[in-house]
Amino acid sequence: MKLSLLASGSKGNCLFLETDSCRLLIDAGLSGRETLARLSSIGVDAETLDGILITHEHTDHVRGVGALARRLKIPVLGASRMLQAARHVIGRAELIEFDPGSPFVFKGLSIDPFPITHDACDPVGFRIEGGEGCVGFATDLGIATRLTQEKLKGCRALVLEFNHDEQMLQDGPYPWHLKQRIRSRHGHLSNAEGACLLEELLHSGLEGVFLSHLSEVNNDPSLAMASARGLLNSQNLCAPEVFLGCQHVTSGVLDI
Repeated sequence: MKLSLLASGSKGNCLFLETDSCRLLIDAGLSGRETLARLSSIGVDAETLDGILITHEHTDHVRGVGALARRLKIPVLGASRMLQAARHVIGRAELIEFDPGSPFVFKGLSIDPFPITHDACDPVGFRIEGGEGCVGFATDLGIATRLTQEKLKGCRALVLEFNHDEQMLQDGPYPWHLKQRIRSRHGHLSNAEGACLLEELLHSGLEGVFLSHLSEVNNDPSLAMASARGLLNSQNLCAPEVFLGCQHVTSGVLDI
């Protein structure tokens, strides 16, 4: 199983996932051309992709979906209501609909889309299981509910949101209403909240953690990494490799 954050942040998000049976993108918020370039940079031929799995319809997650789906002739998988909301962005493409909370199988993968709290249309996180183990994916969420924690337990790799530093957000240039939206139950997890969620998910089989959706305005990579490293260095249960999601370069590849 291989994972790489091709891009992560407020301007575009995309994760590459490979198993023995399938190659997927989770979200495609970059342009089609840039997504192809990022895939090439990690040695992946885009023509081998099997589909694009979508978390929600915000532009930084779906910008390149339609262009990629048409060019590569691959399906787009998403929640029914979300696909309707994003149809004007996706355009003509093969669509595979699912219901949040209802697991399904695609190309040998068991995919469990669970509801999360975000200001979008039926946003979801994913627990994805294949022959090599499971991956948990939860970004763009205002709070980590008990359901979210349960769905992410026992994963070999995790992709979690570390969106903002609370003090940087407080002191930053955003208007008050936007700061309140980010802090809300339907906004984004802070570094501290991301670390708290990670703490609940530690187990001896955890091999990799991706820190995702860092704000370029309200966060600093060193602060996000310090939050995660501070937690991991305080325990001896596991020693996962930590990857920092970036907007302009790929994270590197986790191979488990």
